[in-house]
Amino acid sequence: MSAVSIFNDVIGPVMRGPSSSHCAAALRIGRLARDLMEGEIAEVLVEFDRSGSLPTTHESQGSDMGLFGGLLGWDADDERLPGSAQALADAGIKLRIETVDVGDPHPNTYRLTLRNAREQHTLIAISTGGGMMEVLSIDDVPLRMDGGYHETLIWLPKGANAEFEADAVLHHDAGKHQIIQVKAAAFVIADHLPATTVKRLSPVLPVPSRKDMRVPFTSCAAMLTHDGDQHTPLWQLAVQYEMARGDFTEREVIDKMITIVRILRKSIASGIAGTQYDDRVLGHQSGRFHELMQAGKLLDGGALNRIVLYVTALMEVKSSMGVIVAAPTAGACAALPGAVIGMSESLDKSEEDMAKAMLAAGLIGVFIATRWTFAAEVGGCQAEGGAAASMAAAALVTLAGGTRDQAIAAASMAFQSMLGLICDPIANRVEAPCLGKNVMAASNALSCANMALAGYDPLIPLDEVIDAAKNVASMMPREHRCTSLGGLAITPTSLEIERKLGASKAQSCGGCQSC
Repeated sequence: MSAVSIFNDVIGPVMRGPSSSHCAAALRIGRLARDLMEGEIAEVLVEFDRSGSLPTTHESQGSDMGLFGGLLGWDADDERLPGSAQALADAGIKLRIETVDVGDPHPNTYRLTLRNAREQHTLIAISTGGGMMEVLSIDDVPLRMDGGYHETLIWLPKGANAEFEADAVLHHDAGKHQIIQVKAAAFVIADHLPATTVKRLSPVLPVPSRKDMRVPFTSCAAMLTHDGDQHTPLWQLAVQYEMARGDFTEREVIDKMITIVRILRKSIASGIAGTQYDDRVLGHQSGRFHELMQAGKLLDGGALNRIVLYVTALMEVKSSMGVIVAAPTAGACAALPGAVIGMSESLDKSEEDMAKAMLAAGLIGVFIATRWTFAAEVGGCQAEGGAAASMAAAALVTLAGGTRDQAIAAASMAFQSMLGLICDPIANRVEAPCLGKNVMAASNALSCANMALAGYDPLIPLDEVIDAAKNVASMMPREHRCTSLGGLAITPTSLEIERKLGASKAQSCGGCQSC
């Protein structure tokens, strides 16, 4: 699969919904499934493995909303997404969701069977965290795609030859036929071939893949070897990386991040002004915090108070289905941007300064995503909140004008403090304790940034901390990895809140329980 991109895998997607690993990834899977059916879907069967995370979370954490939006061809930030279930029904698409016992190894596995008047196809895909996904098979034929290429699938008789100018041409055994999978920057023409079927699946990632792409490093240790004693600021190393990954100029990389910063600042403002959404645990609270902060009636936290305000405002926007940026995930979307933008405004920094700090954070995220995951279903909240804290710490050091090594030290210390953090959303909504964990991650990042600037020793190199988190995850019970089967999620109060929200939702749609 393609190398990690800051804008694909780490700072993004721009989206709506409670969870990127549920909503945004499911939407991308749905978009590919729609292309497989050439936009004509009459029926879809969705199957989730009983031992995975999705049977208990697919409705409340946005998988349904995202998948249905993708099947309809919508984008991840489409304002219609909260109504995607009704829109799917209005489009005449019959839907069944079933739980099965198939032993899928990945907890976020989607098994789709799609039909129309002409044909039927199956697609199996997984959500890998932060909105990223991977197709594992089509029509029970193992193949791989991550949404970075124009994918042309050609069903040919056995023995038929096909040659293309493409980044990759893969041959798959499909019983009586073969499937030729062509990965390229554009769809290839197959009219001259004795094909029984040709399918064209469009890319769903903002930074496309390409042939012979090489990145300068994929780990922190390799980056330090690459940079040597030059001590290049971390944001510049991030620019070098993304220039190689996406074939961009330096200015293009910075401008892309400035665009993201502007989206985030707009979302923060809308969060403070007030948000509304019926199906959520917590209402608008950041406005009161803002009033008290302005009036000097909070304890003196300095810039940290502004950071807390911005973190909570972004979390409220997420919970109200407003536009956010998964940085690195939707569940942990607020810690990094809240810390960076809050501190930047306190220091009177420019949007370009904010973008450079976010890029430094993005490179830390590249190292995490390459070695491990951002998916709480795989690693618990240490994979989301821990990653966000680590990234934010490096970003804050960058804002302060710290060195490359100080930024890395801050990232290591912040991640060390988050190992073992479980994922246990109250009432099966990604709001609480996610709100507090985002605030904790940002506060941790600020503390570790100052410690690194003062020369504190992290002791453990960043790559080893990431590996340690991965090892901790392997020993973490399934119930503590975003299944709503452990921790605060199963307290009596949490279950009662969930019951009340479910009853309210059923009443609002006329008592129907099908949704």
